[in-house]
Amino acid sequence: MNSTAGEETRTGSSDRPAARVVCLDRDGRVLLLHWHDSVSRTDVWEPPGGGIDPGETALEAARRELTEETGLPGSAVQERFVEVARDFTWLGVRYVRTEPFFLATFDETRPTLDPGELTEEERETYRGYAWAEELPDGVEPPELAEVIEKLAR
Repeated sequence: MNSTAGEETRTGSSDRPAARVVCLDRDGRVLLLHWHDSVSRTDVWEPPGGGIDPGETALEAARRELTEETGLPGSAVQERFVEVARDFTWLGVRYVRTEPFFLATFDETRPTLDPGELTEEERETYRGYAWAEELPDGVEPPELAEVIEKLAR
């Protein structure tokens, strides 16, 4: 999720740029991170990713975020991406933006994650992960199946 600490009490909107990574294991399972929004009291499942830092490209951000949130090698992130229009609320802040979704593939089945570099806010909202064969309820973005299909072609 990777947003600024303290946003829990903020309202309004943000157009902060971000990038995401669709990770597929050897058997085509997709990696989803499980988060809990304490403001809306909802659970969200989404691919790893987060904000693009000043001076950073979207690809660099995707690689950095993958490593920070999962411990998986950022070098697995490929250059190809699909742009996805997003409109969602997280911790009381509305995000309206287009995010590049990159692809990373792994030769093993269900690689183990080590989310050791999560921010304080992420640690408070992180609930775990799954290598999913089917997308669960609450997946973000809702059209993730189509995004995966486009990336995996």
